[in-house]
Parts: sequence; structure tokens; C-alpha cells
Amino acid sequence: MLCFAAIYFIWGSTFLAIRIAVETVPPLFAAGVRFVIAGAALYLWARKQGGQAPSRLEWRNVIILSVFLFLISYGAVFWAEQRVPSGVVSVLVAMIPVWTALLQIGVFRKESFRWSLPISIVLGLSGVVLLAFDPVGHLNRMGALIAMLGSISWSVGTALSKMLTVPKSMPINSGAQMLLGGLMLLLCSGLTGEWKPLPSVSVGAGLAILYLSVAGSIVAYTAYIWLLNKMRATVVTSYAYVNPVVALLVGHWFGKEALGVRTLTGAGLVLVSVVVVMLMD
Repeated sequence: MLCFAAIYFIWGSTFLAIRIAVETVPPLFAAGVRFVIAGAALYLWARKQGGQAPSRLEWRNVIILSVFLFLISYGAVFWAEQRVPSGVVSVLVAMIPVWTALLQIGVFRKESFRWSLPISIVLGLSGVVLLAFDPVGHLNRMGALIAMLGSISWSVGTALSKMLTVPKSMPINSGAQMLLGGLMLLLCSGLTGEWKPLPSVSVGAGLAILYLSVAGSIVAYTAYIWLLNKMRATVVTSYAYVNPVVALLVGHWFGKEALGVRTLTGAGLVLVSVVVVMLMD
């Protein structure tokens, strides 16, 4: 129960924490610091527990996955949350299972076609349109588009991870990806001028980044891996449609984010699309 609470509520709350962080800290810098802290801690802990360091081939593949899963995906999410309510971003990110299924069936040919996919895509995109054109919160359409592209990038990385040779140790694999992804984000942060002047981290932003690093990336991820070893994947991955609900409510209650009828309708359509693609195999 504690592990499910972690992946449901901690991961759901991280979207508001991201919004708090990027209010005063540049997005790529905030994301980079988060994953360097979490990745270094997880990787070093796993190595101390006897985990084997990745081979040269595995390091190459870890770099490739880090680009899609962290540099592009989380860079997009952190950037979007400067412009779009955290709850709405969480709903756009929730379409990851839909995009992943589309890639697995239509691009990589790893799964057979099923009618639940086009149904879920129509439902999901209908919800996205409602969210992107919601006048209640004066939603930034570019921010919504970037957030959706970030979820597509995560889906590409997820599909590639099933085909590339990576470290067998999940903590080693995840820690290495987070660490390299964080370093890439910090590099891009410097190249895009976020270090001029050097970012000043407020107390609130610092606590948010610390929460994201420890609770969001280490505690919740460890709980997720433990659950995957104990229960069916379809049960564990139910976080994909619980997180947005939590994020919407947390953003509304604690972040004072508006919840209009169109926002709720769009979110409902996206969540139904996720349920369809995950359960109607």
C-alpha cells in the first residue's frame, strides 16, 4: 500500500513541484539539477551494493535513451510548466501509453494491430484539443504542444529501451540514465544562456527540486521497481491514469489552478483513452 501511495501520490504531486521550481529557476537548469542529484545517488548506491558498471555498448545505449527519456522529455515538461498549469501538463503526459502503443505497432512492428489503438488516439487527441484551446486558464498552446512532444519523446525512449542492450540491474540502468540525462540538461541549460546570470535558487525552488530528486526520482522509482517484481505490470502501470487526477487536484487545491468544464472534459477524454489502450489488449 505504501508503494502504491508513492507512485500514485508522490508522482502525481511532482507536477506542482516542477511548477514551483521553474517559477524562479530556469527550466533546463532545474531539471538538470534534479536528475544529477537523483541519478548520482542511485547509481553510486547501486554500485556500492555490488551492481556491475555498464559495458561500453551499454553506456552508448544509455546515452541514447537519456536523450529521449530525460533531455527531450523532461526538458519539455519543465519548459512547458512555465506556461501551462501543472495539472494540464500531467494530462498531456498521461498519453504516453497511447503514443508508445502507436510506435510499437506502426513504427517498430513489435505488436499486432488492435482496434483499441485508433479509438484511444481519437479520444486522446480530442481531449488534447479541448485542453489546448481552453479559454478558462488562457492556456499557452505552444506550451501544451511542447508538453505533448515531450510525452512522445518518452514513448520513443520506452520503445527503444525494449530493443537496446542495457544494464540488467535496474538501479544501475536508471541511475546512469538519470545522471547522464541531468548532465545533458545542464549542458543545454548553459548553451541556451540560462547561466547568464547564474541562476539564483530561492528557498521554495530549492525545496521543490530536493523533493523532486529524493521523493519523486528515488523513493517513488524504488517503489515502482519493487511493485513490478511483485505484481502484474497492468496493475502497477495504473499510475498512468491516477497521476493526472492527483496532479489536477493538487494543482487546484494548493496551486490555485483553475479547473473549468472544458479542462475537466478534456482531461476525462485523455484518461479514458489511456484506460482503453492499456486494458483492451
